[in-house]
Amino acid sequence: MVELGAQPCNTSPMRIAINGFGRIGRTILRQVLNLPNPDDVQVALINDIAPADMLGYLFQYDSTFGPLPHAVDTANDVLSVAGRHIPLTRQGDLSRLDLSGVDVVLECTGIARETDVARRGLQAGARSVLISGPSPAAEVTLVLGANEDRLGRARIVSNASCTTNALAPLLGLLDDLCGVETAHMTTIHCYTNSQPMVDAPRGDMARSRAGALSMVPTTTSATHLIDEVLPQLAGRISGAALRVPTASVSAVDLVLTMRQAMGADAFADALRAKVGKQAVLGWTDHPLVSSDLRSRPESLVIAGPETRIVNDRQARVFGWYDNEWGFSARMLDVAALMADRETV
Repeated sequence: MVELGAQPCNTSPMRIAINGFGRIGRTILRQVLNLPNPDDVQVALINDIAPADMLGYLFQYDSTFGPLPHAVDTANDVLSVAGRHIPLTRQGDLSRLDLSGVDVVLECTGIARETDVARRGLQAGARSVLISGPSPAAEVTLVLGANEDRLGRARIVSNASCTTNALAPLLGLLDDLCGVETAHMTTIHCYTNSQPMVDAPRGDMARSRAGALSMVPTTTSATHLIDEVLPQLAGRISGAALRVPTASVSAVDLVLTMRQAMGADAFADALRAKVGKQAVLGWTDHPLVSSDLRSRPESLVIAGPETRIVNDRQARVFGWYDNEWGFSARMLDVAALMADRETV
């Protein structure tokens, strides 16, 4: 798929269906259009309950990533763009569609938290389902660069969360490098659609406040997902989130106590070397700000100048991640791993 991460080994194209054409579904299709070889991925259909003209409009004009450099047409319930003609369906129950021949359903509705909902793609004839978020209905939660060896023959897979994709590969790398005794992560996260534009009741009082006007302390699903993805670190990692009034790109601020003492220079050099060998992680020595990381495909880009060591045992590591673009890149990568199983 993208240059980083997994690549399909088989020569036949991967056939996907996108269920839910929201922020992640649309970003996935944008990345499909950017593939060096357009024949690597075939999009069998897009299913969303919104009207076709609205889906086409939101795909062509994106407030975060800018207008698409292609004309988009949705006549006759077909999304036509860049030489592709993708059927659009409006079925609330995916199991009522015919998905025979589809390798992976990219389940991007955000509602597949129950087994009967998560299985609908399989019931429609697809071989596998990849859920774009945490889901108790998944057989396994997979994070590329951390635990992809656990995929096995699982048919319903969760791609975890954007923050878990940023944090888990880093924690696994650090545990190999110096041993993680304990760690606390704060994600400084842009606002999302789960927050209101103006003050309005939500389940959490602080998250009931206008997302673009205040910094909002809240929780993150990455805290408990890390225990699942990296069981060797279970019970040793805590985390919190701070939603901030920016529209895209988030950050991980990780403070850890190391089992093995390391000086600042030795730690920075060793960390940089290990990051260079990890496909989904990146490194920068430039003094970047969040907008500089928009549309970066890595799960996390470590900010070298922000690395700190205190008393040779406490380290601070800071990194950036585009929580939509990078996560969508991992959706395609993990889907490729799942599809590739069919040929071996």
